[in-house]
Amino acid sequence: MLLGSQLRRLREARGITREAAGYSIRASESKISRMELGRVSFKTRDVEDLLTLYGITDESERESLLSLAREANVAGWWHSYTDVLPTWFPTYVGLEGAASLIRVYEVQFVHGLLQTEEYARAVVRRGMKGASAADVERRVALRLERQKYLLSDAAPEFHIVLDEAALRRPYGDREVMRGQLQHLIDISARPNVRLQVMPFGFGGHSGESGAFTILSFPDADLSDVVYLEQLTSALYLDKREDVAQYEQALKELQQDSPGPDESRDLLRGLLQLS
Repeated sequence: MLLGSQLRRLREARGITREAAGYSIRASESKISRMELGRVSFKTRDVEDLLTLYGITDESERESLLSLAREANVAGWWHSYTDVLPTWFPTYVGLEGAASLIRVYEVQFVHGLLQTEEYARAVVRRGMKGASAADVERRVALRLERQKYLLSDAAPEFHIVLDEAALRRPYGDREVMRGQLQHLIDISARPNVRLQVMPFGFGGHSGESGAFTILSFPDADLSDVVYLEQLTSALYLDKREDVAQYEQALKELQQDSPGPDESRDLLRGLLQLS
């Protein structure tokens, strides 16, 4: 995505159309579009030819961009789990691992980055009916691997509004749910985590369309991405007007929900009742 956005910026600065850029590398206009969105792999020869077309002759600048191309083609750690993942999900894992800010509204269950191992196993078993024990464990292992980013030195800011429904819907037995609630209390105290609970008592709210995630990246050239997961696919929205609507919905959810301290008290109350 970063390389694609830089190639787009260079092309536009020279006033070159996507069609002309595609012609220069023996490709279509649509391929240039996919390259600039970071949705296809990059051939070094294609990047070299585009840089020449765009007038980039400085060797250090060319090498910097060609190095990005080589890095972009290296498979991420999550690719070893693609045998147990839906086809659309590896893209999300890659975006999640590159984000500097992750904003979430979740209603069905606790978000994957905040799940305990036992809770995650219960969720995966429910979602992968008929899967072998080995496949379930690989999916759980992937989820735990993703969580390391949230706890690392380079951890992103993670802001989440959890609907109370997600906290009351049982996955696993009583001890699993108690362990999950305690984990949420503990992890919500981390400086990079802002956890709020939207209580039942509030009634209708701006999250009526369901769960969503907004991913923001440290490079200013990269637009925010909204991730919407469906039963058999996922949507990735990056148009400014789409992102703005989801940002407004999340802002209202945050304003209408109790703050982090009050939400932590709500979690403690649920723990005592469980």
